[in-house]
Amino acid sequence: MADTSPLLPFSHSLGPGSTYSSIRWRSKKVLLLVFSGLFLVFLIVSIASNDNGFKQHVQYLQEDDQNVSLSPPKETTKPQILRPGSRGVSAGVSEKANVNLKGAQEKGYPQNDSMLSWQRTSFHFQPEKNWMNDPNGPLYYKGWYHFFYQHNPHAAVWGDIVWGHAVSRDLINWFHLPLAIVADEWFDINGVWTGSATILPNGKIVMLYTGSTNESVQVQNLAYPADHNDPLLLMWVKYSGNPVLVSPPGIDPNDFRDPTTAWYTSEGKWRITIGSKANNAGIALVYDTEDFINFKLSGVLHGVPGTGMWECVDFYPVSKTGQNGLDTSANGPHVKHVVKTSLDDVRKDSYALGTYDDKTGKWYPDNPEIDVGIGIMLDYGMFYASKTFYDQDKGRRVLWGWVAESDTEADDVKKGWASLQGIPRTILLDTKTCSNLLQWPVEEVERLRLKGKEFNNIEVKTGSVMPLELDGATQLDIAAEFELDKKALESTAESNVDFSCSTSGGAAQRGALGPFGLLVLADDSLAEHTSVYFYVAKGNNGTHKTFFCTDQSRSSVANDVKKEIYGSYVPVLEGEKLSVRILVDHSIVESFAQGGRTVITSRVYPTRAIYGAARLFLFNNAIEATVTSSLKIWQMNSAFIRPYSNEQ
Repeated sequence: MADTSPLLPFSHSLGPGSTYSSIRWRSKKVLLLVFSGLFLVFLIVSIASNDNGFKQHVQYLQEDDQNVSLSPPKETTKPQILRPGSRGVSAGVSEKANVNLKGAQEKGYPQNDSMLSWQRTSFHFQPEKNWMNDPNGPLYYKGWYHFFYQHNPHAAVWGDIVWGHAVSRDLINWFHLPLAIVADEWFDINGVWTGSATILPNGKIVMLYTGSTNESVQVQNLAYPADHNDPLLLMWVKYSGNPVLVSPPGIDPNDFRDPTTAWYTSEGKWRITIGSKANNAGIALVYDTEDFINFKLSGVLHGVPGTGMWECVDFYPVSKTGQNGLDTSANGPHVKHVVKTSLDDVRKDSYALGTYDDKTGKWYPDNPEIDVGIGIMLDYGMFYASKTFYDQDKGRRVLWGWVAESDTEADDVKKGWASLQGIPRTILLDTKTCSNLLQWPVEEVERLRLKGKEFNNIEVKTGSVMPLELDGATQLDIAAEFELDKKALESTAESNVDFSCSTSGGAAQRGALGPFGLLVLADDSLAEHTSVYFYVAKGNNGTHKTFFCTDQSRSSVANDVKKEIYGSYVPVLEGEKLSVRILVDHSIVESFAQGGRTVITSRVYPTRAIYGAARLFLFNNAIEATVTSSLKIWQMNSAFIRPYSNEQ
């Protein structure tokens, strides 16, 4: 039986026969939307003329009333004609397909069933089959972690998107449940897209999500559990008056998506943000509500010119003093706030730290030079559409992120699945640098550790590669430290040459103080290997700057998979050793440098370095410096990820 009082007290009740137009055509709503439209018109002008990224407060513009249509916005342009294999762009979402990078005319590498079977991970979350992308509405409820996700239940390609659902006691071992929210109403018939959960003070749950309507425009919808007493949250009810939000005038209806978890304001209202863009400036719109049905556009949380569409925006507090996560509504002098966005144009997740003003609903970056979209990336590899939630059971904030494929769509169809989720990560402020976050695999993953092996003070001379003898190298948890020879650090000549992970030649390009690190998923001949490494550059002023990179250029002999070089600068403080933790799980490699200050996720598709042929090596390709390394390496068990039965 459906819960008869699922939310906060409503300002009005709605019967099953209520329609979209009958709800919206009320004088109060008309005036509100007119006001919102005028605000947005001025906002767009402000963005276009202000390259300083909203340094000045946006002021309300008072003009004569305008006629505003409250019916669902209609698509004004014809759908884009897509190239073979492309999906998503015409619907107003990111390119979701895995396109053959060498072009449709070139014959792909002949991956056999054994190679494709090896690619499926053993301790990362994946549905049993078919397509998955963005994480949705994660939460902890009545003893269970709930994970919802974008899912195509019919094929291993993007399309027919609904919400998959799984539950876990520990974030590692999962039970698949029936689909949670399906596309069966006019307001989401073309896709149940990304959304977020909010747990109210009375313990009840509201879920806001973006629906793609029968006219392929983006609207925001409300859903809630049919039975809050059900710890598995098997049944969900869509609010009869959906949609609760449509795009305001001045905002393209295909650039209005992904509502965040709500937080409680000092004025006793709930507040959310929704990603959008104005011209080519990414923005996060702010809405206030008292009942999750009636919303008021109150402004813009933040925006940055030139960053394009912001999707999957996330907004949350981090403690400046403690080592615990914070509830989304936490605020005060002990708190910094994070704005994270998924950059639609470049398919990367970017974040910045700053200060949130609860009264004005605005957020200001600590350092405008590394503002959202132009500074730090959450992950420099294949990691997108991430979403956090506050785990009230363990007092931590946990991050999920979609890890896409970078092979061909044809191979995905052949193996019957596509995409996975990264290992859930805890999120904390780095209180030593105060300029970045720390991401770290949740502690529960360590329960999968089996036999461990230690290697202490191994000296790796310049230009050398050293094998590490292990029983297997396909499922590993690696913790490694490196020290460069101090004399070499001091005597190496200064250089004005700029270093970049992506453009400086990868692990094969030798420098005075790097690269050095590990070769994972390598075969004996090193024809295939993925390099995870540090590179230290000495500048003209004698200071050292450290970079952390992953080189996939030799990860596979296959000619039709993406093989990029990822990475960036990583802060290293006085007295710190260089350190990295690497999780290897078949076709995914997740690397965390300096306690998680810089993170890189890689998808790799070796054809030789698989099963028992996979090896692990230390390497030092520096010209002038010997490296000493100590490592602890664990074989990793497989997680139990299977359908739920009543016996569990």
